[in-house]
Amino acid sequence: MNNKKIYLTKKGLEDLQKEYDDMVQKRRPEVVERLSAAREMGDLSENAEYTAAREELSFIDGRIEELEGILKEVEIISDGNHKTQAVDLGSLVVVKIGEKNETFTVVGEWEADPIEKKISHESPLGKALIGKAVGDEVHVEAPAGTMTYKIVSIN
Repeated sequence: MNNKKIYLTKKGLEDLQKEYDDMVQKRRPEVVERLSAAREMGDLSENAEYTAAREELSFIDGRIEELEGILKEVEIISDGNHKTQAVDLGSLVVVKIGEKNETFTVVGEWEADPIEKKISHESPLGKALIGKAVGDEVHVEAPAGTMTYKIVSIN
C-alpha cells in the first residue's frame, strides 16, 4: 500500500475483517489441503487439480496481503447520524435531481457500492458534494451531460 488512509465505516471494517478471517482461518487451509492431496497424485506437470489449487492459493495469498495492507491503514468514519453543516465522509445526503430526491451515503472508496447508494468521496459526485451545505447546487459531468444536484439535507 502507499500509506494512503483507507476510510471505512464500522460496518465496512467489520466486513473486511470477516473476509480476512475467513481467508486466513478457512479458505487458505482448505486450499493448502487440496494442494497437498493433489501433490500426492503423482505427475504434477499433467495434474489439473494441482495447478488449479496452486492458482487459487496464489489468489488467496494475494487477497490476504491486500486485506492486511488495507486493515493497517483504516480510519473509521461515522456512518450517518452525525450533525454537520457540510457534507463529509459518512454523511447521508439527500439531493434533488430534477424533480426527484435521491439519498446517498458518502463513504471511502473501498466501501463504495452504487447499488446501495454508497458513493466514494473520490467519485465525481462525492468530490463535488464534500464540503457543500444544504441549499448548495453542484454540477457533475456525466456521460449523459452535466447533472445538477441540489443538496436538500445532510445527516
